[in-house]
Amino acid sequence: MNGRTPGPAFHELSRQRRERLSVAIRALDARASGSTYRAIAEALFGKKRIPDHAWKTHDLRNRTIRLVQSGLALMRGGYRELLGPKRKDK
Repeated sequence: MNGRTPGPAFHELSRQRRERLSVAIRALDARASGSTYRAIAEALFGKKRIPDHAWKTHDLRNRTIRLVQSGLALMRGGYRELLGPKRKDK
């Protein structure tokens, strides 16, 4: 818009990047609906991978929190970075 070139097409993003964006949005949606980080992790990674004990220090807990934070960053305007090249006037 406004004479700027569009960003890369969605299919031009790497598969890993597309998957991470998708999972981050799913994690954000679940958190916004009131789900706990544990419930989100179970839905995203499978219940078998979530330990009964030591959840507070488990790497999937930290990963789930980072995914929710990534989703929040996208929601707060970070998605704009996907739409096109950085503007010089900002």
